[in-house]
Amino acid sequence: MKAIPVKVAEIYVPSKFKGQLDAAKVAALADEIVGDGELKVPIQVRRDETQKRYVLIAGLHRLEAMRALGEATIACYIVAARKF
Repeated sequence: MKAIPVKVAEIYVPSKFKGQLDAAKVAALADEIVGDGELKVPIQVRRDETQKRYVLIAGLHRLEAMRALGEATIACYIVAARKF
């Protein structure tokens, strides 16, 4: 699977992630990203065509670290939504 850059501002974080954010983990990841010069593992998102945005599936702390660093884009794997 190939990662593509997605605008951070176009990624919606679902409410299921609320309360899971660990500020210390975000800070540590931000330091690691600065030290390495890049994000090592892309986050996972799915397209939401009705809202013209992406929905976060996995990678909350990586997303917030990139946001904290002021990055405009983040590497993402686009995954398909499951059909029930």
